[in-house]
Amino acid sequence: MASERWPILVTRRLPQPAMDRLAEKADITLHEGDNAMPRDELLKGISGKVGAVTLLTDKVDDEFLDAAGPQLVIVANYAVGFDNIDVEACTRRGVLCSNTPEVLTETTADTAFSLIMAAARRIAEGDRFLRGRKGWVWGPMMMLGQDVHHRTLGIVGFGRIGQALARRGRGFGMKIIYHDVYRPPHEVEEELGAEFRELDDLLREADFVSLHVNLSPETRHLINAERLRTMKPTAVLVNTSRGPVIDEAALADALREGEIFAAGLDVFEKEPEVHPGLLEIDSATVIPHLGSATVDTRIAMGMLAAENLIAGLEGGRPPTLLNPEVWEGRYGGKT
Repeated sequence: MASERWPILVTRRLPQPAMDRLAEKADITLHEGDNAMPRDELLKGISGKVGAVTLLTDKVDDEFLDAAGPQLVIVANYAVGFDNIDVEACTRRGVLCSNTPEVLTETTADTAFSLIMAAARRIAEGDRFLRGRKGWVWGPMMMLGQDVHHRTLGIVGFGRIGQALARRGRGFGMKIIYHDVYRPPHEVEEELGAEFRELDDLLREADFVSLHVNLSPETRHLINAERLRTMKPTAVLVNTSRGPVIDEAALADALREGEIFAAGLDVFEKEPEVHPGLLEIDSATVIPHLGSATVDTRIAMGMLAAENLIAGLEGGRPPTLLNPEVWEGRYGGKT
């Protein structure tokens, strides 16, 4: 689009290289502070803008698009997930939308495997124990956990991050089983030594279950009370995907009753709220959505969001576009 300086909204401060890149091309309205941009401020702030960089806390729906006005060209989401964006509504209005996949794959897989280790070996519980300054003497039965090496790792959702986790599991000599509605090519299964299972069979067999699915009506409460009861009492459940994939109340009950051994959670059903039952249970290791939280990865996410936005406003195809039909309809598929 022809413009000397584009008016855009950035709903939270990004790593500085990304802010600098955006500032080369745009006049930025920025929501300062660590908290999510209040809804009324979001709707006011998007008015008259041609682009926006949003976060998972920012709901992009018809109300948002109405407030923006017809000049809005692109919404660039700073996340691989995009359940905060009504992609259909954006497409209907001719608004491009994008996300930031791939650049956080390895880092998120690191986080998932860290939670596997921490929950299995009771790392966070041990840390809290020592910080409580309780007297203690080492003993043969103290804080016994579960071995990780040579156990069975069940991966639910076998896309980029799930496959990256499988590579980490193989380094620990783990047997890899997976479930996905779309099976990867046979060469991928061979390379990773991964065996397909139906979901309930995976839950019964796996010593560790790690979730890597998108949030959709089909995956909301995918792990519920009934499915938790199918898991081994020695099993560990890990979630770095989306919080509502797990019924948190059911998980708290399962941990309290010893139906599974432990859980490691990076995301939550009503984030930033965490179910109080989970906070009371030592066998739940909980961290505040740190899946992609390394300096390099967060910069890479910011730069990709910036390049998506700039490409869209310059008439090019954003690198990780979610609704290509909008761009093809607008530009006839020409770069």
